[in-house]
Amino acid sequence: MKTIGRILAKYTGWVLHLLAPLGIWGVFAIAFADSALLGMPVDAIVAFYVYQDHKRLLFFVVMASLGSMVGSIPLYMIGYLGGEKVLRKRITEERFQQIHRSFEQHEFWALMFPGMLPPPMPFKIFVLGAAVFEMRFRDFLAAIFAGRFVRFLVLALLTLWFGPQIVGVMGTVFRQHFSWVLGAIAGALMVWLLMRRSRIRRKAPIR
Repeated sequence: MKTIGRILAKYTGWVLHLLAPLGIWGVFAIAFADSALLGMPVDAIVAFYVYQDHKRLLFFVVMASLGSMVGSIPLYMIGYLGGEKVLRKRITEERFQQIHRSFEQHEFWALMFPGMLPPPMPFKIFVLGAAVFEMRFRDFLAAIFAGRFVRFLVLALLTLWFGPQIVGVMGTVFRQHFSWVLGAIAGALMVWLLMRRSRIRRKAPIR
């Protein structure tokens, strides 16, 4: 694990060196590359930028969210043009049906919720699913931005409190206790949705 940590640290340092000429816009670039290409150390990069410049916290969160949103468009196009075959090649039939049902029930949350979570959540699979199941492009962009905004905002606030090393701690927790963390977040989200629906019903006019 220590060897892997050193490799990731060197890789992150190399990426930061490449982003240096872009200045504060490097956050957008790394988030775009992470969504459009192979996985990049986007969390570590965002945490570094936030820790170095606290005053621009919201700017970095918005830029990272926009980068992820725009970077997901090429993958959406691949899924849209390739159809179900593209998605079925990457997941099992059972997983395919699960994702299909989630998009049928509430497509916005089906995409936003995975977008809130860091790896090992296979977010690109849900991006492909959004295209395959014909999610409206406007809603697709909004769901990705919203999910990534929540993710990067939480990361930024934790970085202010605990320092950039929180990225490694979070990564370990998610990898070792992924199902527990996922269940806790899903439960909290369900409670929030029920409370929100209850408030809406109470405010609705009685006919």
